[in-house]
Amino acid sequence: MHFASVRIITDDVDRLVEFYEKVIGISAERPAPVFAEFVLPGCTLAIGHSQTVQLSGISTPVAGNNHSLILEFHVHDVDAEYERLKPFVDKWVQEPITMPWGNRAVLFRDPDGNLINLFTPVTEEAIKRFSGRH
Repeated sequence: MHFASVRIITDDVDRLVEFYEKVIGISAERPAPVFAEFVLPGCTLAIGHSQTVQLSGISTPVAGNNHSLILEFHVHDVDAEYERLKPFVDKWVQEPITMPWGNRAVLFRDPDGNLINLFTPVTEEAIKRFSGRH
């Protein structure tokens, strides 16, 4: 099995695409106005309008109502990313901190309230854990 993507359901695709283009630093692929993808080396982050869920015949996902998921991005320098993103992020959930498992991390929300964690392994053990993953 190959993990392919995570999809965020939203009522405003353009707003989230613009936000994630700033966070990730690449342009989204837009195969349809109601759908976008950020194709990254480890996984694809997809953004779909709530209408796309209805096309699948399911109605469970509710846009802007996530309370259990954190999107995590391994970055080269979390402190530099924090400084770069200050103009775009309205509220930081957690400013840069070194976690007990050896990652330096920062936590914030996208415009729909989804949590985003940027992290950099900083201890020898954490660096070893992530070596070879990218």
